[in-house]
Amino acid sequence: MFAVHLLAFHFTKLKEDQIKKVDRYLYHMRLSDDVLLDVMARFQAEMMKGLGRDTNPTATVKMLPSFVRSLPDGSEKGDFLAVDLGGSQFRAHQVKVFDDGKQSSQLESKFYPTPKEVIQGNGAELFDYVADCLLDFMETKNLKHKKLPLGFTFSFPCKQTKLEEDVDVDVLALVNDTVGTMMTCGYDDQHCEVGLIIGTGTNACYMEEMRHIDLVEGDEGRMCINTEWGAFGDDGALDDLRTEFDRELDLGSLNPGKQLFEKMISSLYLGELVRLILLKMTKEGLLFNGKVSTALLTKGKIEMKHVSAMEKYKEGLSNTKEILTELNLFPSEEDCVAVQHVCTIVSFRSANLCAAALAAILTRLRENKKLLRMRTTVGIDGGLYKTHPQYAKRLHKVVRRLVPTCDVRFLLSVSGSGRGAALVTAVAHRLAAQRQCIDATLAPFLLPLGILREVMDKMRAELEYGLKRETQANATVKMLPTYVCGTPDGTEKGKFLALDLGGTNFRVLLVKIKSGRRRSVQMYNKIFAIPLEIMQGTGEELFDHIVQCIADFLEYMGIKGARLPLGFTFSFPCRQASIDKGTLVGWTKGFKATDCEGEDVVDMLREAIKRRNEFDLDIVAVVNDTVGTMMTCGYEDPNCEIGLIAGTGSNVCYMEDMKNIEIVEGNEGKMCINTEWGAFGDNGCIDNIRTKYDKEVDEGSLNPGKQRYEKMTSGMYLGEIVRQILIDLTKQGLLFRGHISESLRKRGIFETKFLSQIESDRLALLQVRRILQQLGLDSTCDDSIIVKEVCGVVSRRAARLCGAGLAAIVEKKRENQGVGRLQITVGVDGTLYKLHPHFSRVLRETVKELAPQCDVTFMLSEDGSGKGAALITAVAKRLHNVGQK
Repeated sequence: MFAVHLLAFHFTKLKEDQIKKVDRYLYHMRLSDDVLLDVMARFQAEMMKGLGRDTNPTATVKMLPSFVRSLPDGSEKGDFLAVDLGGSQFRAHQVKVFDDGKQSSQLESKFYPTPKEVIQGNGAELFDYVADCLLDFMETKNLKHKKLPLGFTFSFPCKQTKLEEDVDVDVLALVNDTVGTMMTCGYDDQHCEVGLIIGTGTNACYMEEMRHIDLVEGDEGRMCINTEWGAFGDDGALDDLRTEFDRELDLGSLNPGKQLFEKMISSLYLGELVRLILLKMTKEGLLFNGKVSTALLTKGKIEMKHVSAMEKYKEGLSNTKEILTELNLFPSEEDCVAVQHVCTIVSFRSANLCAAALAAILTRLRENKKLLRMRTTVGIDGGLYKTHPQYAKRLHKVVRRLVPTCDVRFLLSVSGSGRGAALVTAVAHRLAAQRQCIDATLAPFLLPLGILREVMDKMRAELEYGLKRETQANATVKMLPTYVCGTPDGTEKGKFLALDLGGTNFRVLLVKIKSGRRRSVQMYNKIFAIPLEIMQGTGEELFDHIVQCIADFLEYMGIKGARLPLGFTFSFPCRQASIDKGTLVGWTKGFKATDCEGEDVVDMLREAIKRRNEFDLDIVAVVNDTVGTMMTCGYEDPNCEIGLIAGTGSNVCYMEDMKNIEIVEGNEGKMCINTEWGAFGDNGCIDNIRTKYDKEVDEGSLNPGKQRYEKMTSGMYLGEIVRQILIDLTKQGLLFRGHISESLRKRGIFETKFLSQIESDRLALLQVRRILQQLGLDSTCDDSIIVKEVCGVVSRRAARLCGAGLAAIVEKKRENQGVGRLQITVGVDGTLYKLHPHFSRVLRETVKELAPQCDVTFMLSEDGSGKGAALITAVAKRLHNVGQK
């Protein structure tokens, strides 16, 4: 018994000694975690070079765009063909993809051996052979009469310019096998966004953000990048890690100096690497008693299958001894231990290096998503990963150690190159069909220049109807005289009160205007809320609430006893008989207070002040916010004769020649006209450009059939138009997996501020998804792209329509002045113009296109409704005083 224990101890000691001897000999192949983290950082730097337009030509890691923009979402269905050319055999597949909710598919394949003369012949012969095999396969499966979509797996580096190439069959996708692997696994696990091949060759692909891919136009969404990482190190980036054996192997290869990373990790080269190590160790007398056999001198004699078999530790040394004996090496027990450990170090280094590069990709994915912790899946294929007894376990362990912030699942691919090509084709097929439906849905919003000119001409006609005595009563664009007959000239001075009622908040302001060299405007204001029950209560309640707010402000400012001139900004359609008389035509913006329409709002304010009996005010002017905007900018720029509001509501005013205003007596001078253009189209004149979504929004509004132009151009309604489109696209199965959530059913959930946020150029799709999640909409990356596109189309149409209306105004001003070229300034206010990332630019471009003879300057107004009201009051006082003198 003691002898047995002694023998076991002797063997263990012998084994340890041999392992230490090999460890010392192959010290440079044993890579610490610090070295691997360094490799990871180097690979990340190479990825960045490959993605950059300027650095890509010199990058070794080419980061080739695959033009695969989406992963399977489970809704793919149909019959597809796939062909797979990547080795000595060519394969044809028929793949049936079922939309049964179970992510199921069926694969039927046929193998065709590729003759050597075809492999080494010219390209035409190779592709003729592929076509013949495909024809045979289709005849075998009775598919010749069908024109099925086809995916072509071409497992060699390709620089693609688009997904499909021009072939005389319905080829939808040219696919790399790595991409096919990712897509196959992505069909089974929607978290899969990385593909890895580790076999006779090695490569990885992953889904990259489009905004980082300089080689491809566009910033929206993601695209699969085929890294072609086998060439990592071809520029010398890994020279400090390459051993003498790596260099010798490279020199004896078919492509010296190329694919250096692949030569360190793929199964095609690992057996040869082991042979070179064993040969040198034998020559140095460390193995086989120094006897060099023919096997050790013969290139390719030791293959990866030998390395894998020798690393089956559970079978002890028997496999190693048997393989070495077959190679006429006649090993001792010490030789077997040493050789087994050489194989372990070589394959372990391969797994370590592969893990470091994969960790770099996973880190990039996590950083792209701006996540502290990420859950993802890596789809894997390849003989080394599948057949080596230890490789998968080692790879998983090292990856998880290098990227502890990533929860990684490794999923083995089943027929990645065949089924994967079919799935890429199925996804491309789905996306093409979706694109067609989305384009058809959004087409009515894309207004060509010809249509915009028609809108401009119709607006011009409606402006004229509103100015003429005989047509004004029936005109939709009311062209209301404001009795504001002048713009500021710089001599205005004094203290003025301003009231501003135009939305859910009400403001009271004290405005101090100084003239002369120290010309300035100082403002003090307080904001008061208007509760919904008062907005939609009685008129008396509304004006009593306004007076209560004024009283609070006067007390707050300590000026309750002063009888100050007051300008009342009342941002609703009013018919004025003089500057201090305004009859409400009709409520807008959600107000529905009773007993107000048809009444003079100045009288209603005076009566409410009398009822309170605490103070008195000199109400000089009732002012529309659009006019206030024009006056505010006119104080800074005398050339400003147009005011535009593009916010919750939409309106324009401008200085019209008195001779053209038939509804007001007198022909001298000018008067500001409040167009109230929001009602443009209420007579049906723009029905040809109204979509079914516009009609749905109109029908669900507080004032159906009214303010139709405003409902297509103002911030209050754009979000609701977007919501209606999203519901329709979801019903068509193009969004949110066909599921209309409760939140999407809620009217008004999609506020216009969300359009501005979603359309921001600085916002990544991940942030768009977060906004949608805040709204209770669980979206994929593809959903986010579509939502962003819908928002863009709706807001662009609003800006273009607004531009067409404004072009009609500036052209009218040009003709009024009888000039060939007009220089004019437009004062602008409103959140849509100020905060939306693209609205102002599109509006300006449209005006320039439609009114090329007008040089229009756009000037942002500073508080048109407050400061503007005070300035109108000041101008009215100045003109009144001039008249008295």
